[in-house]
Amino acid sequence: MTRFSWQRWLGIMIKEFTQLRRDRLTFGMIVGIPVVQLMLFGFAINSDPKHMPTAVVMAEPGPFARDYLAAMQNSGYFDIAGSVDERQAERLLDMGEVQFVVTFPPGFQRDLLRGPPPVLLVQADATDPMALGGAISVLNHLGREVFAADLPGRSVPATPAVELRIQKRYNPEGITAYNVVPGLLGVILTMTMVLMTGLAMTRERERGTFENLLATPATAFEVMTGKIVPYILIGLLQVTLILLAARWVFGVPMLGSLVLLYGVVLLFICANLVLGITFSSLARNQLQAMQMTFFFFLPSMLLSGFMFPFRGMPAWAQDVGSLLPLTHFLILVRGILLKGNAITLLWPHVWPIVLFMLAVLAVGVKTFRKTLD
Repeated sequence: MTRFSWQRWLGIMIKEFTQLRRDRLTFGMIVGIPVVQLMLFGFAINSDPKHMPTAVVMAEPGPFARDYLAAMQNSGYFDIAGSVDERQAERLLDMGEVQFVVTFPPGFQRDLLRGPPPVLLVQADATDPMALGGAISVLNHLGREVFAADLPGRSVPATPAVELRIQKRYNPEGITAYNVVPGLLGVILTMTMVLMTGLAMTRERERGTFENLLATPATAFEVMTGKIVPYILIGLLQVTLILLAARWVFGVPMLGSLVLLYGVVLLFICANLVLGITFSSLARNQLQAMQMTFFFFLPSMLLSGFMFPFRGMPAWAQDVGSLLPLTHFLILVRGILLKGNAITLLWPHVWPIVLFMLAVLAVGVKTFRKTLD
């Protein structure tokens, strides 16, 4: 039996450190991933969103209504986007452009002064129930506090100045599955599509079969797209299984067109497959391809609005999240399933995915290696 040798052990350890030093991508991941996690969890993640865009439908502008809106703005939870009519408010909610719509009824000031407490309608986009808790809690207090000085007779809890009527749109019961299950559709596709294609060409390099591709007259574009198509079918199969489970196991409503949904899914699958193929053309081996995939998947999970409310993040994190296709896909799929959105309302979140796919495709074609070096 060979005895343990400290000299051999030290040599192997030095060799491993030397190999890590030469593999800059792996070394970058070792340093970069903890830094990214610290930055995201320390600065970007917030489960109590503030500064949420709010539209106002005001039948009769007056000082009391302006005081209430000023109090909402000063609370930090609402950013008043402006005054709109009911039709515009409905469209803004459907598109996800605003989180709340506050409607001041006719005779609001008159009822405050003389009549019964006026009804203040607050419509909230409840597709993500986590985003509403703090804001609704603030609204419940504002009706008593804002008019306490002007209406002393109603400053006591028994006689609230305003009757607040909150309407949670698209998910009135606040069921978490209605938000999470459609989101899982995008998360699963991102993870599997990028990873599977990310390993495609690197696996052939390691097995020595890549020479066969190099010997053919196929162009870079032909190789990349030819490898993508089979995975598109796999992705569509995954989507079908998830949608069946969403409908029959979790009871997620499906109000929109399934044809439109599959069209959006197909676009999202193609974007992720192009990214995976690009990773495989950049990586030298399967380990590097997996590292690139994980480095992309981590911010996609945290900054897309899947795990934490998107509007709870600071502006810079929302800007970064807006560059990720998963962010737009979550808005699209929830809009189709829970809101029944038509194609006219989806385009603002379709073109960023198309632009992302074209940009990544250009990088992938440019960096495609026609040699084994």
